[in-house]
Amino acid sequence: MELEFSGPVFEWRGPAPFHFVAVPPDECAEIEAVAGAITYGWGMIPVAVTIGATRWTTSLWPREGGYVVPLKDRVRKAEGFGLDDEVRLRLDIDV
Repeated sequence: MELEFSGPVFEWRGPAPFHFVAVPPDECAEIEAVAGAITYGWGMIPVAVTIGATRWTTSLWPREGGYVVPLKDRVRKAEGFGLDDEVRLRLDIDV
């Protein structure tokens, strides 16, 4: 499954700050339709993410009935974006 969308970068503070992009509702519905077959626990969904020329693997985090994409510091630095910037990304999910 391949999904493409844009969203603003936001910060979620916990024990350490993390940066994320929220997956839009329509894309969340597509993911939820296959989530039972691909989650490895706690609702986490393994994905490959591409922003610009940077690709990495991570997991979608469930949050408030949807999912968020965690953004690694090295990706934000390599692609030159930060908090509140709008980014376009692609998710590749093995179903």
